[in-house]
Parts: sequence; structure tokens; C-alpha cells
Amino acid sequence: MTRQALAGALADEGRRRVFAAVVLGAADPAEVAERAGLPPREVVTALRRLTDVGLLTDADGAYAVDEPRLRDLARTPRPTRPAEAPAETVLRTFVRDGVLVGLPAQRGRRRIVLEHIARRSFAPDTAYPERAVNDALRPWCASGGSDHVTLRRYLVDELLLTRDRGVYRRP
Repeated sequence: MTRQALAGALADEGRRRVFAAVVLGAADPAEVAERAGLPPREVVTALRRLTDVGLLTDADGAYAVDEPRLRDLARTPRPTRPAEAPAETVLRTFVRDGVLVGLPAQRGRRRIVLEHIARRSFAPDTAYPERAVNDALRPWCASGGSDHVTLRRYLVDELLLTRDRGVYRRP
């Protein structure tokens, strides 16, 4: 049984009530229905589903929690996700759907975000007048996380863009 199957089996309130009744000692469907306060038909359906996923055992109509199976599930290690690069974490935090939601206060993180914006907005060794730079940066600032003037200033300060007589270039 997977964690998803367990969550799916217990996602329904009626099945949780049936499971709780069995945990508290109800063994046959009539007793479970009485303790759970549910109609017998709903109880039978819930017992079948909980048995099918392996949460309960059925020994000739006497239901019980499958404790060894639950222990095994609890001990099963979670699948590990591949480690995410720190830059990806920073970008996921500060850039959403191609829009800057805020500028990081830490210089290193801010540099990661600015490098991303520079790569996405400007071709290397291409001359851009100030108006074109502003037009390229405005969409990044649509959410109000920053303004295009501040962004342009940071890009120049971090040497991600150079400025010479009102003409900008990405080195």
C-alpha cells in the first residue's frame, strides 16, 4: 500500500468513522454501524474499501486493524527527491510565472535573481537604448515586487549590464 492509497482510503469521513470504530473494538458490521452512527450499507462499503487497501483484516466477518501492515507502512522510508540546486530554490521563491514577486535582501540571492532576469531579457553583446531596457524590465515588475528603475540599477551595479552614454549591453 502506498501513502497515497492510505490517504485516499481515509479521505472520506464515513470510512474514517468506520476505521475508528474498528480501532476501538467493534468487530462485526452491525457493531461498527452502531458505533460509527452510519447506515449499514455505508458501513459494509467502507469495510470493503478499508479491507481492500489493507488497513483492515476480515476473519470470517470479524474485522480488525492490520497492525503489522500499518507498522510496515510507517517504517517505509519516503522516496527521496533529487536535491534541488540552491539557485532553483531562490528563483522559485522570488520569481513566479515570469514575474518578480520581490527582490531578496541578501546580495547572493539577489545576484541569482538578477542573473536570471539578465539572461532572460537581454542578448549578449547587443546594444539596448534605455527605453528598450525599461520595456524589457517592466513585465518582471508586474506584481509590484520591485520597479523597473531599481531593477535596472541593480543590473548595472552587479555588472550584469554595462551602461555607456545611455546605451546598455549585457557582457
